[in-house]
Amino acid sequence: MNSLALINEFLGQPPNASAHGYQIDHILEFCHWFMGALFIGWSTFFIFVLIRFRKRRQPAADHAGVRSPISTHLEFSVVLIEAVLLLGFAIPLWAKRVNQFPPGKEALVVHVVAQQFSFNYHLPGPDGQFGRRDVSFVSNSNPLGLDPNDPAGKDDIVTTGELHVPVDRPVIAELSSKDVIHDFFVPDMRIAGDAIPGSLIPIWFTPVKTGTYEVICGQLCGLGHYGMKGTLVVDTPQDYQAWLKERAELSGGAHPTSSPGAPQQQNNPPRPAASPSPGG
Repeated sequence: MNSLALINEFLGQPPNASAHGYQIDHILEFCHWFMGALFIGWSTFFIFVLIRFRKRRQPAADHAGVRSPISTHLEFSVVLIEAVLLLGFAIPLWAKRVNQFPPGKEALVVHVVAQQFSFNYHLPGPDGQFGRRDVSFVSNSNPLGLDPNDPAGKDDIVTTGELHVPVDRPVIAELSSKDVIHDFFVPDMRIAGDAIPGSLIPIWFTPVKTGTYEVICGQLCGLGHYGMKGTLVVDTPQDYQAWLKERAELSGGAHPTSSPGAPQQQNNPPRPAASPSPGG
C-alpha cells in the first residue's frame, strides 16, 4: 500500500495506473487528512463548548461574545490552507491537464462518442486520418455514421464498449455525444470528461500499467445510466498490434502496418473546430 494514499485506498479508490495520477492522489490524500483534522478539531471544540457553557455553570447568557483572538486565528488558518490547496496545487494541475497536450505525432488520438447507454470508439486506420462522419449515415451497423464514400474512413476502426490502447503512450480522447450529456470516467487513470452533444472535448492520459480497467458514465444520463459501462484494455505494443490486426480483419479492412496515429503520422493536437462532426 502506498504510504501517500492510505485514506484514498481505505475509501475504495483503485490503484493509480496513469502517469499523472499520483499528483491527483497526493492532492486528494492531503484534502482527506485536512478534512479529518478539521472534523476532529471542530468536534472537540463542540464538546468543549457543551461542557464549558452548560446552563448549570453559566445560568446567564454572556452577550459580549468571544474575547480571545484564538478563534479568529484558527478560522484564518483554515482559509489560508484551503487557498494554498486551490491556488497552489489544484488550479496549476488543472491548467496543465487542459493546456499542455502531448504532440499529436506522439499520441494516439481516439474519438469517444457516447450514447444511451454505451461508449463508441473511433480510431484512424494506418493512414492516420479519421473518416468523415454524418448523422444521416447512422444505423445499427454504422453507429457513428461513417461516410462510406470517404476514402479516409475505409480503414478506420470502430468498436463499442471496449477500447484497446498501448502502454506508455499518451492517449488523447476527443469526447462527444449523440444524445444527452454523458461523462467518460476511468477511475484507474484518474481522468474524466463530459461528453456534450455538438461539442468535441479533448482529454488525455498516459497509461503506465497493462491490464483491464472499467469505464463508467459519470453523469446521470437516463434510466439505463446504471448499466453504462465499458472496458479500457492497456496492452503491450505487441498485443496492441495484434488487436489492431484482429479489428481490421473483422471489419474487412486492410491489415494495419502501424498503429493508428503512430509517431510517423503528423497529426495535429486536437482542436474541436477542425475535427469531424461529433453528431454522428
